[in-house]
Amino acid sequence: MPEAAPVEVTVALDGADGCIADARDQTSKFLTRVQGEWGLPVSARTRDLGQLVVSELVTNALKYAPGPALLHLSIREGMLEIEVWDSDPTLPLARAADAGRVGQHGLEIVMAVVQGFEARRESVGKRITARLTLSDGGPDFPD
Repeated sequence: MPEAAPVEVTVALDGADGCIADARDQTSKFLTRVQGEWGLPVSARTRDLGQLVVSELVTNALKYAPGPALLHLSIREGMLEIEVWDSDPTLPLARAADAGRVGQHGLEIVMAVVQGFEARRESVGKRITARLTLSDGGPDFPD
């Protein structure tokens, strides 16, 4: 991996139509660069779960916080690190499983598929961080 090129990207999200789809697309492009330019193995599972986690976290940020949000993707110690910042300081809480509840399962889904999760308040708003392994050692990488 070249020293001069950081393995990270930050995307400003304004909440406009298509914003969540764009965040998923940016995640896919980032993982393609990680694999193609830096030669790191990225499993198909990580690519799919990364887009799912980004979709859920960005949806929550845009639904519950006023104003814009930021998506930051990076590679740290063999993990895809997904950070979503928004302007609301209220930390999310995973709700108890309820098969009868319609919707509001996003955080439960995220926490079920990631290897690390953190929610912290910042001087303005909060930052949610989720971590996924880049490769699961399966036969599905490189794509």
